[in-house]
Amino acid sequence: MRDTPRTHAIGTDPYDIRPPAIRVAGLTKRFGDLTALAGVDLEVPAGSVLGLLGPNGAGKTTTVRILTTVIAADGGTAEVLGIDVARSPDAVRDRIGLAGQYAAVDENLTGRENLRLIARLTHLPRGDVAPRADELLDRFGLTDAANRPVRTYSGGMRRRLDVAAALVHRPPVLFLDEPTTGLDPFGRSNLWEVIEDLAADGTTVLLTTQYLEEADRLADDIVVIDGGRVIAEGTPTELKARLGSTVVELGLAGDNDAVRATAVLAPFGVRRPTRTGRVVHLELADGPSALVQGLRALDHEGLEPLDLAVREPSLDDVFLALTGRPASDGDGDDERELSTTGGAA
Repeated sequence: MRDTPRTHAIGTDPYDIRPPAIRVAGLTKRFGDLTALAGVDLEVPAGSVLGLLGPNGAGKTTTVRILTTVIAADGGTAEVLGIDVARSPDAVRDRIGLAGQYAAVDENLTGRENLRLIARLTHLPRGDVAPRADELLDRFGLTDAANRPVRTYSGGMRRRLDVAAALVHRPPVLFLDEPTTGLDPFGRSNLWEVIEDLAADGTTVLLTTQYLEEADRLADDIVVIDGGRVIAEGTPTELKARLGSTVVELGLAGDNDAVRATAVLAPFGVRRPTRTGRVVHLELADGPSALVQGLRALDHEGLEPLDLAVREPSLDDVFLALTGRPASDGDGDDERELSTTGGAA
């Protein structure tokens, strides 16, 4: 994570009056009885990375699909590089790259053929087609599989190829909708480095993700949406500071003890403690004093923690506090919205 803005991002130079690379105002979208977006506002400075976070079904992918001209909004405005996405969709598509949640490459073509085809479709000069394809195959660790049909690729390999395809024409604005889903830790780390390099070179990135450590590392700013509305925004550091509490994790002997400890500790936390198996998570506004009182209360009930860790808030804590759900929760929401909208989530 970077706590300081990049030198080319808006905000580092008070005389930089470039318009935002992405601007959304009052964006609304309904699918039948489902309100996917209920007036979303956001701006992404040129050359920065925005992390768009929210529970499944919150409206993240719907926002991306509107900005990338896949679907139309019902109300509000959306602009990319100053171009209205509803009025000039072709001009927007020429200037953006998109890697969605599901690989969009042709499984009957080889990896190299896919990238060369996209290069031709995006009007790369003829002499640049083959070198650009080879450059991306190497960058994403796919050179050894370049001449194999994509149908023989693993899920992670397809994911890497899909992101590579979005970069073929070197778009100034890149939309990544949960790009590291299905990648192993090495592949995820590799893609993070690619995103960091792109942003350092001036590419604007809008990233949706449920991996909060991903947003913490990559995003200059974060917007959290829930129920189709923006509920918080700021840098990762600002959002964590806003929580204003110390996080304590106590490991008990077993699940039953943890259930009892959760009830005993409830009066001492900023909000009701949560439990993961035998571990109780507690947020304290007055860390040392409240912790001592909580430990005394546990001792009075014959409960002795086997482990105790004290740490500063993470984005996971912020996300839980804002939405009432962990980032990975809510498996049904995306599927319900996907089936209703034909792809929005």
